[in-house]
Amino acid sequence: MTIIPTLQEIAEGPQSVSFQIVDGKKRRDCILKTTFPNKSQASKYLITHRSAIERLARDAMAIGKIKDGQVRLVMI
Repeated sequence: MTIIPTLQEIAEGPQSVSFQIVDGKKRRDCILKTTFPNKSQASKYLITHRSAIERLARDAMAIGKIKDGQVRLVMI
C-alpha cells in the first residue's frame, strides 16, 4: 500500500517527533527530524526503532551535542 501525502503534508515538509530520555535525575528533551511526510509515519518509526534512537541520543549527549537543552537528531 502506497501512502500519498496530502497537500498540507507536502507544504509542511518532513516531520519531527519529540521524545524524552532520562539523564541522571532529570529528563532530557530530544527531537528526531525524519524524512516522513506525516506525523503518523514519523511516530511509528520512532516507536519501532526507539532503542537505537535513544542510543544515538545518549551518544550525542556524551559528546556535548545539546542545543537549547535539547538533543536533536536528523534521520538521513
